[in-house]
Amino acid sequence: MKNKILIVEDDIGIAEVEKDYLEAYEMEVDIITDGEKGLEAAINNDYNLIILDLMLPGIDGFNICREIRKEKDIPIIVVSAKTSDIDKVRGFGLGLDDYMTKPFSPNELVARVKGHITRYNILKNSSTAAEDKEDKIILKNLIINRTTRQVLLNNKEISLTVTEYDLLNLLASNPNRVFTKNFIFEKIWGYDSDKDIPTITVHMRNLREKIEKNPSEPEHIITVWGVGYKFVE
Repeated sequence: MKNKILIVEDDIGIAEVEKDYLEAYEMEVDIITDGEKGLEAAINNDYNLIILDLMLPGIDGFNICREIRKEKDIPIIVVSAKTSDIDKVRGFGLGLDDYMTKPFSPNELVARVKGHITRYNILKNSSTAAEDKEDKIILKNLIINRTTRQVLLNNKEISLTVTEYDLLNLLASNPNRVFTKNFIFEKIWGYDSDKDIPTITVHMRNLREKIEKNPSEPEHIITVWGVGYKFVE
């Protein structure tokens, strides 16, 4: 069965390029150029992934993402001319899985689409086939249930995006081990992209906001300057 992709993009030229490259990899693609119609299609149809612009007529991409996340957890990739970290932080906070800036490489977009769909399918399959015995990581005030993918901080469940959970699980499963940014990107996103390493920084910032007592002076997720990150118990 072909993977079904929804592109919500008001620049039809860009949308057609995205569609052509995705269809070359045997994906089924729908294009919608209006924000409200795009949101309606995303909610009412079964797509494997959504590619979303931010500046759209009717309703912007941020609000589309917010509404989709109330109903579905499918991967969402933003492709936008907005390049500031503020926009990325806002987007990831609403539940985006990835963020690409225009102009972009269509081949890299395809790689990201394939990577996110693979990760999402693995997540669904592992959740369906979860064993009765729970697999937990317990680190002081933090509990990570790897069977249910729940995270408890001071016995209170915190809400993480799929990517935030995967980052936390990677680091916390290997306390005090230093991971380079390139390794993290390839491990979590499933492909290599030196130019988009700043995406990791944004996700780590959001993760610290959720699990650190003082995100400006983190106790757990530590930056190893010039190298990457490590998790300290």
